Amino acid sequence: MKRIVVFCGSSLGFNSVYKNAAITLGNYLVKEGIELVYGGGKIGMMGILSDSILEKNGKVIGVIPKLLEKEEVVHPGVEEMIVCKKMSERKVIMSKLVDGYLTLPGGFGTLDELFEALTLNQLQIEKKPVGILNINGFFDAILNQIDTMVAEGYLKPENKKLLIVDDNVEGIMHKMNQYKAPEKVTINQKIVR
Repeated sequence: MKRIVVFCGSSLGFNSVYKNAAITLGNYLVKEGIELVYGGGKIGMMGILSDSILEKNGKVIGVIPKLLEKEEVVHPGVEEMIVCKKMSERKVIMSKLVDGYLTLPGGFGTLDELFEALTLNQLQIEKKPVGILNINGFFDAILNQIDTMVAEGYLKPENKKLLIVDDNVEGIMHKMNQYKAPEKVTINQKIVR
């Protein structure tokens, strides 16, 4: 993988374990020569991750919508900052730039980005690895919800496999690098007459 997008929060959360994982991921990306594409912020998990890479002269590309391009949000140290008009345009730009998607803890925006990436793979618009770094069990409830979606017939078991999960940086990156997209993905649909 040459370039990866990381979805993560503009907050740090209350537990330093999340901040430390972002730093570990940043160090790993620099060591492996993998470029980061991210939301362009200087605050929260986004700021910690980008700072950890920039401090070691790694490559960072920010993609930020005009409405968020404020001094208190946008990272001044990121040399390649792509400013777009809308949030939806941001996702398209990120998608075109990267070889895979990784999600760290965050809020609604982070989950929105994660599930859009999974949906693109389910629809076979893309065939890129989509991973969750499940630090401190942060995503356990969401993973349980995905199991419920399978159990209740709203998600095919083979589509659940589109999501790669691990609780440490080296583990998730190894799994993402080994990922092979399925030949065919089944979309849940029932014809109502």
